[in-house]
Amino acid sequence: MIAKGLGCHVWDVEGRKYIEYALGLRSTTLGHCWPSVVEAATRALMVGNNFNRPHELEVQCAEMFLELVPGADMVKFTKDGSSVMTAAVKLARARTGRVRIAMCSDSPFFSYDDWFIGKTSIDNGVPEATKQLSVKFDYNDLDSLEMLFESYPGELACVAMEPSRLVEPEAGFLEGVRKLCDQHGAILIFDETLTGFRVHLNGAQAMYGVEPDLSCFGKAMANGFSLSALAGKRDIMELGGLRQTAEDRVFLLSTTHGAESVALAAAMETMRIYRDEPVIEHLYSMGARLRKGFEKAAADAGVSDHVTIAGRDCNLMYSTVDVDGAPSQSFRTLFLQELCSAGILAPTFYTCYSHSEEDIDLTIDAVRQACAIYRQALDEGVDSHLRGPASESAYRKRNK
Repeated sequence: MIAKGLGCHVWDVEGRKYIEYALGLRSTTLGHCWPSVVEAATRALMVGNNFNRPHELEVQCAEMFLELVPGADMVKFTKDGSSVMTAAVKLARARTGRVRIAMCSDSPFFSYDDWFIGKTSIDNGVPEATKQLSVKFDYNDLDSLEMLFESYPGELACVAMEPSRLVEPEAGFLEGVRKLCDQHGAILIFDETLTGFRVHLNGAQAMYGVEPDLSCFGKAMANGFSLSALAGKRDIMELGGLRQTAEDRVFLLSTTHGAESVALAAAMETMRIYRDEPVIEHLYSMGARLRKGFEKAAADAGVSDHVTIAGRDCNLMYSTVDVDGAPSQSFRTLFLQELCSAGILAPTFYTCYSHSEEDIDLTIDAVRQACAIYRQALDEGVDSHLRGPASESAYRKRNK
């Protein structure tokens, strides 16, 4: 349990200090307690946090956001990525008059709502009819998406996907997705909850040069404060607004805390820092240093085939496999255990603006030690090296 955080460090309830890389599930991109963000949030809090009518910060934050995401015409704020993804799906269904959703199978999470969770192993409580409305295609496999359009002619309301994750889009893939959506009258939704304000200042859509109809941002928007955004083309977004009269209205979002002032103030200061300082460049630089050291440490310990690191330098994740090359929660637990023992809290390796070269080098030293123990566990068996039970996958049908 965490007691406090500062920059890229956290302290647990027993006073132990760690260099941290999970960073609020990627939401704290600057670092914990970034002074000017805390000051902006404090100023907003001192004049009231939540009102019956819109606060001027909502307009100001929207204007700043749309300057950074020029492909969008309008934006709606709420608190989490799940809410805006589901709102995007609702808009797509309303615009097209269709109900079926095509979603990328390579993304482990889009939303806690039924349209997504119903297609996972933890689908208890989701009506069977709802499950059947979502179908999957594979990333970098344009043919698999084209087959869905052919299998469900005139039925797909939208294509929901992350523009990238652990692998880069192959040449022409995202452009091909855009083209298929246009040909078949489907809405293209980019989930930029993870990529937004991390891989590129203007989002992955700007980096890859492919513009979606709707996009969803969250995580890094407000440096740990709770805020997400649904952004998109005016003709679609207006369906959830109050001005259009040609079509039936969409009840888009209604959240008591959707645009509370503190998060909006934090987001504006966070986005200002992204705009004016080399935040994203720093994430890439520190990540590249960490990747290089990680791969060398694994190679030196003879575990390069068993402990691997992937993703863009700003957004690294590692994988652990057993002696047979199968994904292993036991070996993952061992690796986490050894990193923790060395003062590194890293279920992933997401860098932030607060990580220094010294932090990275200390982390590489810890990875080197963990890889040496990993090698022993491969040779002797993992169970004898674990000091507690192995962790379990989030997508498990039952708890043990």
